[in-house]
Amino acid sequence: MTRQAITSSRLAPVAGPFSPGMQSASALYLSGQVAQDPASGRLIEGDVRAQTEQIFVNLKVVLEAGGRTLADVVRVGVYLTDIADFAAMNEVYARHFSAPFPARTCIGVAALPLGARVEIDLIAN
Repeated sequence: MTRQAITSSRLAPVAGPFSPGMQSASALYLSGQVAQDPASGRLIEGDVRAQTEQIFVNLKVVLEAGGRTLADVVRVGVYLTDIADFAAMNEVYARHFSAPFPARTCIGVAALPLGARVEIDLIAN
């Protein structure tokens, strides 16, 4: 099976041995995104709503580089450092998808890279 890395100059450089996205057969797998400012590589200022908005900006860049949009997403993984932020994250999340909504998991975690409050990964067809 052929694999092809998906990246974009419109993203902050990755901070490890991984690709922002990986095309394999008909599926596009996106690595988790935190709310990095593409220009500085630093985590943006703000609460979980602001971070979630920036994450969707970053996810859309990778999807576009792979020839996809949010309408092609079939599964989403959400990771929160404080599960009390679920409603605020969900409010932003709901604005970016329409029915039928992707399958989703939301997990509370101890910590995320760069001190982020939220990280999101996804799979698109």
